[in-house]
Amino acid sequence: MAFITDKEELKPGLILFRRSDVKHRNWYCRIQLPKADRYKTISLKTSNRDAARDQAYDHDADIRFRLKHDVPVFNRPFSEVGKEYVALQEQRAARGEISKDRPKKLKCVIEGALNNYCGSTQVHLIGQETWTSYPAHRRETGEGRYRDGIISDSTIRFEMSIFGAVMSYAIGKRYVPASHRFEDRPKLKTMRRDEFTLEEYRKLHTVARSWVSKATKPSSIWARTVAYNFILIMCNTGMRPREAKNLRWRDIMPAKDREGREIVVMFVQGKGKSRKLVAPKSVGDYLERIRATAKAKELDDRVFTTITGEPAKTLYKNMIDDLLTEAKLREGPHGVPRSTYCFRHTYATFRLSEGVDVYFLADQMGTSVKMIEEHYGHVNTIKHADRVLQGMSGWEPLIPDEADAKAARAAATRQLERHGGHGKH
Repeated sequence: MAFITDKEELKPGLILFRRSDVKHRNWYCRIQLPKADRYKTISLKTSNRDAARDQAYDHDADIRFRLKHDVPVFNRPFSEVGKEYVALQEQRAARGEISKDRPKKLKCVIEGALNNYCGSTQVHLIGQETWTSYPAHRRETGEGRYRDGIISDSTIRFEMSIFGAVMSYAIGKRYVPASHRFEDRPKLKTMRRDEFTLEEYRKLHTVARSWVSKATKPSSIWARTVAYNFILIMCNTGMRPREAKNLRWRDIMPAKDREGREIVVMFVQGKGKSRKLVAPKSVGDYLERIRATAKAKELDDRVFTTITGEPAKTLYKNMIDDLLTEAKLREGPHGVPRSTYCFRHTYATFRLSEGVDVYFLADQMGTSVKMIEEHYGHVNTIKHADRVLQGMSGWEPLIPDEADAKAARAAATRQLERHGGHGKH
């Protein structure tokens, strides 16, 4: 290095030197880590050569002790380690290992909430107390989107998963010892998913039909019609918004079930995974309504597009917000503004209410049985109210004849098929 002057090798891997690019005459030492092509440079803050030699030997001994006892040699602030972690995830996204949007989300959380909390803290000083204190700090200093302004527990849980991932990365790079791995997150309540009740769902359709008919401009008629059919498709398939964005016309195939009834099979992709899901024939009708007025109709074109044929990046968010506001359904009972994801929750709730096996539903929705049981367990309590209330005063459970029960289930199935899903549209 050109700026090194007065260089003196004290022993192999340990040198003493001054810098020509600074005004002072203080000494520095550079120590090579044993069996590695890595160096640590330390300012000795003295211009006395003998004192500098003594300090250099002391630092060399300290580094060997740290390596022997798995103590970090290099100090880095959390913000710097977070940058390295994001850079690694960007490389993974470029190789197709994770979605392209994933690094953007990570960067937003790290450079925002996490750096505000501990960005300037040396990563080796982040301990269990720093980890467990994060939720309280976030609630005190953050501002949520909901009407009470409180940061949701789901947001805190997501941010802490990234916090933990950065610390695990630091362990892998040997910036901190393995004891700095934080896997047990503080217990947070689970945010209830605000799905639509059956009454709300029917109200939404009633208002939506009127809402579409009120449009006067051709562009408004098109946008409202597509948004309405989009809602019907999402509520009758349980697709994730990301899967809907990726859906192409080639991914949709007509088929028949074992009893010869017409169904729709859809190949969906999202969250780095893919699967096939099935839907009733009515979903095929909703898709055809969209295709009939779309400019992008080729097999490789996206299904959900703008009026000009470009992929719909927001999935008609503004239109759906307007419709939900008009129907007075914008917020759920817990004060959480409803989003496109609420259609997926509605699908899960209705399917469970109809008695669909949780294992089949988990496979259909591309999720785990555990997740369904955690987030939709309240549905089973209502569905099995006759069993829960059995034996209580004033409660007489209805026990129909088995043949009558089978007939009732068959009639319900036929009625559902006639109305194309959750209700008549």
